[in-house]
Amino acid sequence: MLRSLFSGISGLRANQTMLDVTGNNIANANTVGFKASTTVFQDTLSQVMRGAGAAGAGNGGTNPIQVGLGVQVAATRGNFTQGSAQTTGAATDLMIQGDGMFVLGSGNERVYSRAGAFTWDENGNLVSSSGKKVQGYAPGDAGGALVDVNLDSLAANLPAGVEMTSYSIGADGVLRGTFSDDVQRDIGIVAIADFTNPAGLERVGETAFRATANSGTPELGVAGQGSRGDLMGGTLEMSNVDLSAEFTNLILAQRGFQASSRVITTSDQVLEELVNIKR
Repeated sequence: MLRSLFSGISGLRANQTMLDVTGNNIANANTVGFKASTTVFQDTLSQVMRGAGAAGAGNGGTNPIQVGLGVQVAATRGNFTQGSAQTTGAATDLMIQGDGMFVLGSGNERVYSRAGAFTWDENGNLVSSSGKKVQGYAPGDAGGALVDVNLDSLAANLPAGVEMTSYSIGADGVLRGTFSDDVQRDIGIVAIADFTNPAGLERVGETAFRATANSGTPELGVAGQGSRGDLMGGTLEMSNVDLSAEFTNLILAQRGFQASSRVITTSDQVLEELVNIKR
């Protein structure tokens, strides 16, 4: 069977994956905190028709003769550049200006996200739009040696007989409330996680990520500490999808798919001619 048939099939599969990735990026162009992905191709193994020969006996060396066997997807690489800021005015909407991710608790599992569309639930917990609890520290705990141990859900635990009349979240992540007894109290501090290799994170849906062996261990702390960015209240980070680039990728993937289809058609015609040599 012609090698070109299988090379064409591999091209169809690879360019279909590129179409899938590009389509997902375009679909999430308005998703808060979404990070786009790019598709990286690489060639597959090449069949050696003749090995390389060393020079000798008055003759020069010869190069190998190899025929490639197609293409495959090497990686889908996440783009973690900063998205644009959208002012909402909601005090619980947060954006990280710089590196880092919010830490969200879901049962015994922690996930990480750049989407800061938070709100309060009926129990006074600060939660994401999907109900995951935002993790943080009690006032005074952050920055110590046991920040990971002290990490817990952020909740407005009100003193008996008072109500919280207003609240704000500063650039340092400190959640501060004003209560009906005219006293301001620090409720907690929003935790920020940083990763050595954010591209190694695994997407788990709901604009969240899970740590993997190649992302590195999450380095926990607070906003403005180390390489972590500052927080902007009343603002959301929008998707970093570049629609002009994505539509260009859409054209490239479409043309690559069509070209691979043409290779298959041409190979089929060659096989047909071979079969019809003797009629």
